[in-house]
Amino acid sequence: MGTTAEPPGEDRQDRTRIRTLVDWVFRSRVDGRIVVAQFPNIPLGIFLVATVVRVVLHPAGRVGTVLRIVMAGSLLGWAADEVVRGVNPWRRFLGAVVAGTTVAGLVLH
Repeated sequence: MGTTAEPPGEDRQDRTRIRTLVDWVFRSRVDGRIVVAQFPNIPLGIFLVATVVRVVLHPAGRVGTVLRIVMAGSLLGWAADEVVRGVNPWRRFLGAVVAGTTVAGLVLH
């Protein structure tokens, strides 16, 4: 009795706003599909292979250093590609975050 109900259209408007936001963030500007993640491209594939090699073999010395350089370089390449050519804002944001954390990791290491 003492509560007030939302006007009938408010809930629908809220859902429409959320749907619009989700579409804007995740919808591909290329083909209109929702894109959160994609199959890895070459730089990300190189990073993943180098990471597996590092985790499994634990190389030291020059090999370990070269492997870390390959990992950082390929990851930065992937991130830069996402920032520049990402199909939606989410992918561009993801690239920027990965680039930032990779650079921070290099600086702090």
